[in-house]
Amino acid sequence: MATEVIMPQMGESIFEGTITKWLKQVGDPVLKDEPLFEISTDKVDAEIPAPAAGILAEIRAHEGETVTINTVVALIAESGEALPAPEPAGNTLSGGVDVVMPQMGESIFEGTITRWLKQVGDSVQKDEPLFEISTDKVDAEIPAPVAGKLTAILATQGQTVTINTVVAVIGGTVGAAPAAPAPEPEAPEAEPIPESLPEVEHPGGRIRSSPLVRRIAKENNLDLRFIAGTGMGGRITRDDALAFLSKYGAGASAPRPAAEVAAATAPSPGELVPMSRMRAIIAQRMAESAFTAPHVYSVYKVDMTRIVQLRAKERKGFEQRQGVKLTYMPFIAAAAIQALRNYPILNASLEGDSIRYHQHIHLGIAVALEWGLIVPVIREAQNQSFLGLSHAVGDLAERARAKRLKPEEASGSTFTLTNSGVFGGEFGTPILNQPESAILAIGGLNKEPAIVTDADGNDTIGIRWMQHYCLGFDHRIIDGADAGKFMSELKKNLETWSLPLE
Repeated sequence: MATEVIMPQMGESIFEGTITKWLKQVGDPVLKDEPLFEISTDKVDAEIPAPAAGILAEIRAHEGETVTINTVVALIAESGEALPAPEPAGNTLSGGVDVVMPQMGESIFEGTITRWLKQVGDSVQKDEPLFEISTDKVDAEIPAPVAGKLTAILATQGQTVTINTVVAVIGGTVGAAPAAPAPEPEAPEAEPIPESLPEVEHPGGRIRSSPLVRRIAKENNLDLRFIAGTGMGGRITRDDALAFLSKYGAGASAPRPAAEVAAATAPSPGELVPMSRMRAIIAQRMAESAFTAPHVYSVYKVDMTRIVQLRAKERKGFEQRQGVKLTYMPFIAAAAIQALRNYPILNASLEGDSIRYHQHIHLGIAVALEWGLIVPVIREAQNQSFLGLSHAVGDLAERARAKRLKPEEASGSTFTLTNSGVFGGEFGTPILNQPESAILAIGGLNKEPAIVTDADGNDTIGIRWMQHYCLGFDHRIIDGADAGKFMSELKKNLETWSLPLE
């Protein structure tokens, strides 16, 4: 007889949990007390052990799903026992086009669905964004492969699935199984948001919700203060949040000052908040890089006055003619590319006991996002003009923040630029973006008194625009002398800038 696996109560005040990961799959053997799945609650993240030994026969609650305590989430059959047949589905699909999890790069084998942009019953156009995913390399919106009606969603938000897994169906017909109830009418359009929603009185003055509910609220700009909880102890459930979203739409809340909004969405002191998939991957990759490569740093101060004055003179006309902002990044990128051509070891990678000297310079530009960090890549940057670099930098940064990068645009870099001085820092000491062997951190641009030597050798003190540059490199293949030569040329290229802007 199969043993039921239930969602345990992880504390007196905890009434539901979110399944974050299944450690076993249907058909896998399990031992008693062996970790079976992971959950996240208000109080704790934990691995839940199997209550009995046998074969995992059925999984009833998927990753990302929030269920109340004592709900049966799986069945474990005794060894040798026939696995139970799946229950007949309430609806059967015929025809239609499968929507699969795409492969977002050669080394990517799975993706996490972070948000569905359409719901079952909605009409979609070909190439219209259908859902958002997060992978090791990129966050992206996935377009619909065909036009039609979204017939079924087979993978929920928060669920991680392997590539080529069917996650939805567009088109086809939905046939009701025998004795199935009549289909529910389509959900009505969201009601207009009143000028001021009534604030709900929560038991004890505390808003109780799960990590999944808080994520739904954050993604849709909902204020949990205005959502009534129907769960035990007044807890706001997933259904409560979705019902509120369906009724009022995204962004429903009473008008509040920006500072108050920020405080409402910030984690509470002492709260344990699960990392997003992107943040977890960043953490893993940075730790691996720091452990793998002996990092060494070289810092140079560069006089940027010539470029600052040139930019101030040409900026308005350049932007009017070319339709792109004239920032400092293409100046720095062009100077770095010129130096990399002369010192290719900075554009190389270690492969086993050999060094790969890359044929092209694929320049990574680190872009900070609200939810993490991503490195879009300008491919074959050595072939780009200054104008081409300007367009590429602006375009990639804009599409990275809009989650519209293609997978190949966020992988394969051979050298990276990162602007650690964007908030005024003097310089940063970045971690290498493996398998690269060098990364250049750009410091803050500031006015400073400096000694200026004229053509006759006379020294004066002037006010100059100065900027620190920090080169981080892998000491296994790059010596300090090579790093110094590269940085000296970079400094010369910037201080004596002579390249045309158009």
